[in-house]
Amino acid sequence: MTQFDQRNITMVMDLYEMTMAYGYFNDKDKDTKVVFDVFYRRNPDKGGFAIFAGLEQIIEYIEHLHFDEEDIAYFRSLHLFNDAFLDYLKDFHFRGDVYAFAEGTIMYPNEPVVTVVAPLIDAQLVETAILAEFNHQSLIATKTRRIRKAAGKRVVSDFGARRAHNMDAAVYGARAAYIGGADGTATVLAGKMFGIPVGGTMAHSWVMYYQDEYEAFKNYAKNYPDETVLLIDTYDVVKSGVPNAIRVAKEVLEPIGKRLKGVRIDSGDLAYLSKKVRKMLDDAGLNDCKITVSNSLDEFTITSILQQGGCIDSFGVGERLITAKSEPVFGAVYKIAAVEENGTFAPRIKISENIEKITNPGLKKVYRIYDADGHSVADLIAKADQPIDMSAPFRYVDPQKPWENRYFTNCTAKALQKKVIENGNRILEQQPIREIREYVAKQLEYEIWQEEQRFENPHKHYLDMTPEYYELKMGLLHDSMKE
Repeated sequence: MTQFDQRNITMVMDLYEMTMAYGYFNDKDKDTKVVFDVFYRRNPDKGGFAIFAGLEQIIEYIEHLHFDEEDIAYFRSLHLFNDAFLDYLKDFHFRGDVYAFAEGTIMYPNEPVVTVVAPLIDAQLVETAILAEFNHQSLIATKTRRIRKAAGKRVVSDFGARRAHNMDAAVYGARAAYIGGADGTATVLAGKMFGIPVGGTMAHSWVMYYQDEYEAFKNYAKNYPDETVLLIDTYDVVKSGVPNAIRVAKEVLEPIGKRLKGVRIDSGDLAYLSKKVRKMLDDAGLNDCKITVSNSLDEFTITSILQQGGCIDSFGVGERLITAKSEPVFGAVYKIAAVEENGTFAPRIKISENIEKITNPGLKKVYRIYDADGHSVADLIAKADQPIDMSAPFRYVDPQKPWENRYFTNCTAKALQKKVIENGNRILEQQPIREIREYVAKQLEYEIWQEEQRFENPHKHYLDMTPEYYELKMGLLHDSMKE
C-alpha cells in the first residue's frame, strides 16, 4: 500500500511552485537543470542529532506525480495560467534524479540529506511534498528515539493516533515512531500498511459498561485468556483495580492454566502507584505480570518516573510522541544550490544577515568520517567531483576555525548519499521497515558517540569541509560583497 492508493496527492504543493513553474515555462527555462538540497539547521529539543525518515514516501510521491483532469480544471479556474502551460501539465512527469541518505541515517544540521538534480520545473514542483514528508517523519522518529533512550530496554508503544494532527499524521507518525525505536503501535492501519506490530487491550469504557469492575475484568479474560491485560485505574488502583485483577488471575485464568499477562495504569502518580502495584502482584504470586503505564509521557517524565524507582515494564506514549510536543516543528528547508550553465553546474549561494542561514553552495557530496575503532568523528562536505583519499593524513577545514591546519588520520570515509531516483524512476528497492529500525539502533550503539546522545548539553557533531570546497564557498561570499 502507498499514500497514493485511491487518491492523487500531487497537488500537495504551495501555489508559488506553480506560479514559478509557469514563469519558467514562458521564459523557455523549463528544461534547464538545477540542483536543490534538503537540509535543516537545528536539532529538535537541543539534541545532538536527528534521524532521517520519510524517504519511502518521498520516492512514492515523485514516482506517482501527475496531474488529473480535475487538477487541470482547477488550475484553469484560477485564471493564472495559459492553455499552453495547462496542456504541458497533462503529460507531466518528473524527469530528474534524486540522491539521498539511506532512510534511518543519523543526520546533522546543514548537510545535504536529499539532493534533487532535475529540470527546473520538475525540481520546483516537488518542494512542498518533499519537505512535508521529511519534516514530519524525521521529527517523530527523532522524538521517539529520545523516548526510547529514556525507557532503556523497557517496551515503548505508540499510543498517539487520537491526538495526532490528522489521520495521515497518525499513520505515518506511527511509521516514523517505529523507525525511531518504538516496539509497536496501537494504530491498526499503520500495522496493516507497514507491518508494524500492533497491540491494545481495553479502554475505561469497557470497565464502566459493566455493573462492576470485577465483572468487566472477568469478561475480558474470558475473551482473551492468552493476552489478558487489565486497565486498573478506572475507579481506584490500589483499593479495587489490583485486587480485582488478582482475583481474575486466581479465579478465571489459573484454573484454565493461563496467567495474567499484565495491568495498565493510565492516571495518577505513576511512580508511586507502580511500586504499590508491583508489591501487591508479587505478594499474590504474580511476579510475571507486567506493568504498563500511559498518560502524557515523554522522555522527561519517563526519566523522572524511573529515577523515583517506578516498577514499570512498558510505556504507552501518546500525544507527546505523535506531536513531538516539546518541539513540534522540524525545520528542514529546500534551497537551490546550483544551475547548469554550458554543461556544468554553476554554484548558487543564499546570503543572509543571519549567518546560520547562509547556504552551502554547489553540487557536492557529504561523507561520514570514521576513526580506526569505527566511531563517527565528523561529517565532511566536498565538491562533487573531488576524490577523497584517506590512505594518508587528510587535510580538512573546520568552518568555525578555518585558520587551523587539521587532518584526519587513520580514518575512513563513507559517502552518505546514493541515487534513489533516476530519470523519474525508482532505482532504490523498497526496504523493510524493520531493517530501517535496526539500522538506526546499530548506528547509535556502535558508531555515534554516547556524548552526542545526551539530553543535556550533547557533544556537537563536526561538519567539516575540504579545503577546495571551503574556498569555493568563501569565493562566492567574497564575490557577493563586490556587487
